[in-house]
Amino acid sequence: MKKPLAVVAVGGNALIADEHKNSIPDQYQAVIESVRPVVDMIEAGWDVVLTHGNGPQVGFILRRSELAAGEVAPVPLDYAVGDTQGAIGYMFQKALLNELQTRGISRNVVALVTQTVVSAEDPAFHNPVKPVGAFMDEAIAHQRQQELGWSIAEDAGRGWRRTVPSPLPLDVLERETISALLAQGCIVIACGGGGIPVVRDEHQQLKGVEAVIDKDLASALLAEQLGADLLLIPTGVRQVAVNFGTPQQQWLSNLSVEQAETFIREGQFGAGSMQPKVEAIVKFINNSQQQGKYAKGLITTPEAIKAALNHQTGTWISNN
Repeated sequence: MKKPLAVVAVGGNALIADEHKNSIPDQYQAVIESVRPVVDMIEAGWDVVLTHGNGPQVGFILRRSELAAGEVAPVPLDYAVGDTQGAIGYMFQKALLNELQTRGISRNVVALVTQTVVSAEDPAFHNPVKPVGAFMDEAIAHQRQQELGWSIAEDAGRGWRRTVPSPLPLDVLERETISALLAQGCIVIACGGGGIPVVRDEHQQLKGVEAVIDKDLASALLAEQLGADLLLIPTGVRQVAVNFGTPQQQWLSNLSVEQAETFIREGQFGAGSMQPKVEAIVKFINNSQQQGKYAKGLITTPEAIKAALNHQTGTWISNN
């Protein structure tokens, strides 16, 4: 009997507890904690593709590159995404193998460098709004804008960050390889940071571009292309809420796609926080349905995944 397939999309910010815990050992400790519920899923009979964000980590690479500009050539943004795929993929690969071994489970784990096709004509290249890197206070952000030519923006009340273009993902190039690895029983880490953004030129040759891709949208596309049963997006709250932070706040256990789309139009989820996650899941479910596949989405905290899969918490989104 074929196992159900879940794409689990872990955020890059989830690996950094706070500004004082952003070292590689600190990030690896966060990875160790984040893989435990993933292995719970594997024990429960799921096949898993793990995707991850990389916003802070890409920002760190770019900042190091700027500081070292007098000594070595700068790192282009697409190569920075590739660097983070390798480094973060290695952390997840090692942590998953260790956790599996601890539980007596024998599975291969593969971290795959993944490219995602975007359009060279995407308007995002003229409107850089995707945050990367560490949070800064406003004065430092404006100083780096003046000195380094950065685009900057305030990020959901949490501080200021550098912003870069974020075009829409159109195709995950390595999807067939990922499918083949899954068929061999592998746990796959893929689409790190949304994938390395590439375009095709007039000769259909691939070319990297200076951008980053939204991890949740790329995960939704990959889940659709793999025919996944579930897109799971761990986040900072156990459930999605409407009227958040008001006396009318209401936590949601279940949402139909139609309800989710209504709440998105009403601006209930916050454009810089929960809304992109809900939008990604809705897109995944709708596109899967067009292909005759019944799929669901789930949003909850990492530590609540096991309970959420048993419908004890979390927010489930479906076409029911």
